[in-house]
Amino acid sequence: MTAAAIPPRRAADTLVRCLELHGVDRMFCVPGESYLALLDALRDSASIQTVACRHEGGAGFMAVADAKLTGRPGVVAVSRGPGATNVSIALHLAEQDAVPLVALIGQVARHERGRGAFQEVDYAQMFGGVAKGVWEVGEADRLPEILARAFHRAQSGTPGPVAVVLPEDLLSDPTSAPPLPPYALAAAGPDSEMISKIRTRLSAAQRPVLIAGGGLNAPEGRQALARAARALSLPVVLSFKRQELFDNASPLFAGYLGFKIPKPQIEALSEADLVLAVGTRLGDVTTQNYQFPSAPTPAQPLIHVSPGPDAIGGVFQTEIGLACDPAAFLDRLADGAALTSSSVREEWIERLNQRAKAMAAYQPRRFEDGLDFGVVVQALADQADKDAILSLDSGNFSSWVHRIWPWDGRQTCIGAVGGAMGLGVPGAAAACLRHPERQVLCFVGDGGVMMTGNELATAAAMGAAPKIFVANNGSYGTIRLHQERDHPRRSVATDLVNPDFAAWGRAFGALGLTVAEEGRAGEAVSAALAHDGPVVVDVKCSLEAISAYTTITKLRGG
Repeated sequence: MTAAAIPPRRAADTLVRCLELHGVDRMFCVPGESYLALLDALRDSASIQTVACRHEGGAGFMAVADAKLTGRPGVVAVSRGPGATNVSIALHLAEQDAVPLVALIGQVARHERGRGAFQEVDYAQMFGGVAKGVWEVGEADRLPEILARAFHRAQSGTPGPVAVVLPEDLLSDPTSAPPLPPYALAAAGPDSEMISKIRTRLSAAQRPVLIAGGGLNAPEGRQALARAARALSLPVVLSFKRQELFDNASPLFAGYLGFKIPKPQIEALSEADLVLAVGTRLGDVTTQNYQFPSAPTPAQPLIHVSPGPDAIGGVFQTEIGLACDPAAFLDRLADGAALTSSSVREEWIERLNQRAKAMAAYQPRRFEDGLDFGVVVQALADQADKDAILSLDSGNFSSWVHRIWPWDGRQTCIGAVGGAMGLGVPGAAAACLRHPERQVLCFVGDGGVMMTGNELATAAAMGAAPKIFVANNGSYGTIRLHQERDHPRRSVATDLVNPDFAAWGRAFGALGLTVAEEGRAGEAVSAALAHDGPVVVDVKCSLEAISAYTTITKLRGG
């Protein structure tokens, strides 16, 4: 039967068939009346699991987390107006984290457009500064083409979010347009002449540094990073929230770049005479507010390799820029490379590695106002499965995980480069659905867990069993740290009144535990990991211990 002879069917049914052809096996949503026909069509799909969430922000976070786990576009569907505004946080996070995300957004009927109808929004204006593309489908026959373009755009170059806007009346229109399979992605290979030039520059350098980013966060990327570092004797420093990419016990490990990194670490890295940045956009956090490398003119020659050209040369003057697959670049760079070694290079590598080790060294501290969260993190690092998946919310509590966890280059970690609070619990739920055979640990603060912790209900409904550890210090800790640093003893709006999180967890059907004493941490961790179901552990943390690196007293100059 030719394409022209295909009998008409609802646009919604065609949309579902297109999603199936694009390999979508799970869609996160909050149901809405503006896309009822799509929900109806999904009911007949044997290959797409529809996950109903409790808030569009949580649904979007779950889709982003799923994309981080699979490397394929995450898919979220929301209703018009309020649904779209709620999911916007996920589009922002996907843009900041370079994650492929396809948002299907309901819209008012076509005859209502432009009349200020109930919940009408112009999504091209709303998401134009965040999404890589926004398409509003006006004709049912164009739906397969537009969806294929959207998936292609989300994955091309630097990955990111796209939005496909679906007027509610269009979804019921008949169409004979055939579903379209995915469009092939352009493969930009590294240029041989450039590879040779870069290899020569690296060999001549005495104090080079390789900054590795999220573009290498796939098995082949991690393998290529380790291989190139060994082949060319390159110290590796990891970009913000990418600590899991490389073995932190390697003598070539030179630390990671994130918020509030100790000054001696940055001073040491700044002595580099060549910076090779691969798979990172070199954002403000990784570059320590554009100080390493410095903008617009770096103190060191900069070689920048990124999947898309948009990240190269826009902020930093770049000696060599390559828009190509980061893993393929490192593999080609390592091929035939002669090991570069000199006494200066060896001393440089040793010095950076010792700095990184000093930064990671940690001894639990004792405080009168609560527990050092590092005690619980250490107990988990000792007892958890080696292939456990970590879902990290944003907040100071994560500094203990970054400092203590034995990252060996093989772990899977879901974190928010974009800094959005709320990813922790939805990310853990999504990880449980994607990998039910593995332990999933969630680290979240008392601020973040109250933003999207309702997705514990989604986890319970889907049979997911995340182990959630709430760092409960009664404060928006990151903001309190900034307040104490800039305005000592003048904190405002950062004190929190919290529920009993153990009881809160039990209300969802989870095992609820409380840890308030150092001597009980190991026991609570053992019970949490042994439980066959979801767990919420309320860790009564010290506020004085505002992060793994400092205290409130120190911030006040005491």
